[in-house]
Amino acid sequence: MRRQTWTEMDDAARRGLFDRGLADIFDDGLRASIGDLLLDVRDRGDVAVCEALAKFDGMKVEPDGLRVTDDEIDSAAVSPEVDAAIDDSIEHLRAFNEQQMERFGDWSFESEPGLTVGEKITPIASAGLFTPSGKASYPSVTFQLAVPAQVAGVGTIVVVVPPVPGGSGEVDPAVLTVCRKLGIRDIFRVNGPAGIAAMGFGTERIPRVAKLMGPGSPAVTIAQVEMQRHGVSTVMLLGPTESVVVADQTADPIRLAADLLIEAEHGTDSSVVLVTPSGSLADAVDAELERQLADLPEVRATAARAALGENGGCVLTDDVLVAADVASEYAPEHLQVAVADDAVDAVVERLVNAGEILIGQHTPFSAANFVIGCPASLPTSGFANVSSGVTASTFLKRTAIARADERALQRMTPSVVALADHEGFPAHAAALRNRPVG
Repeated sequence: MRRQTWTEMDDAARRGLFDRGLADIFDDGLRASIGDLLLDVRDRGDVAVCEALAKFDGMKVEPDGLRVTDDEIDSAAVSPEVDAAIDDSIEHLRAFNEQQMERFGDWSFESEPGLTVGEKITPIASAGLFTPSGKASYPSVTFQLAVPAQVAGVGTIVVVVPPVPGGSGEVDPAVLTVCRKLGIRDIFRVNGPAGIAAMGFGTERIPRVAKLMGPGSPAVTIAQVEMQRHGVSTVMLLGPTESVVVADQTADPIRLAADLLIEAEHGTDSSVVLVTPSGSLADAVDAELERQLADLPEVRATAARAALGENGGCVLTDDVLVAADVASEYAPEHLQVAVADDAVDAVVERLVNAGEILIGQHTPFSAANFVIGCPASLPTSGFANVSSGVTASTFLKRTAIARADERALQRMTPSVVALADHEGFPAHAAALRNRPVG
């Protein structure tokens, strides 16, 4: 691991640690090229989508072949173990999001005699979900996005997924298995950025949606950011992946090294950081990392070395509470706490910015990514300080409702008129001055 000491890091070093990923995502050249692609899809629809698939994914598909057929969905198969694991994950996700929904609901109260105010909570009408393909198979992304949408009550769910690399247009059967289990049939084989554009604008065959989301490459991420300029709601940002572990001298270095490698193996753009006051623990983890890295395939080991090297590493702090403060300022996507039992509450209380907080070394990131049921599609690049993971609430909207009787309106009239006159809106004031009484 790259090793740094917090008290010796200057502002530039700290910014370098915290500002991960944003330079690639918001690269001017990438932004311009993706912007052109989005407009091309807007203007030429499915033809542009097919051309992007041929250019970027090497797949020749005609417009009529963009939709995954019912036969493909119904015949998709995975091993019995994976099939059971998908069921396990969906069950836990549904339970978590159903519990969340029970804590939402319409509400109202009488704020003064004759004036009732409140909110009505309803689902958005449609959602577009992007599942990546290329580096690996990602059925977990599909259920992590689709289950909360279904629990929220979204009526139309569209899934876009690039075809399996090296094939002739086939879509990952594990993704199709998830969709079949959830009853989702609007599935399209599309290049990532072009698929984002197609769902945002709508094409001849791909439905337009109100909100779209999904993790992916910088190109996929910037496509979602740019679509906001065209009036489409998105979730900021879902990638590249990152994790932070806050640990003290009581942590087991074998488990700690294993848990650091979970997110580190995703790609060379991942970021993984260990924050600890214990130099001896860092030494033990470094030794263990070398042993465990040897067991990984070369492509995963290369990714992990980048994530724990120039992209992340170890930050040594004076004590575990400072470690918690550093982790909170980092605002990671995934955060694990591996400290003594009597320090857990104090550490967790200090952690205010994180996509998720996993407590203890029996709660690894992989368990949360796949089965636990908490959201695993989480904000990255520091956006955990302003946003949350994808849950049922992501697909809900609130509408304010108010009802006043005559006495309440008469009581409010002087205030309304005074503010309307001050701001120069005479019709606002006249609407109350000219209102008949009784």
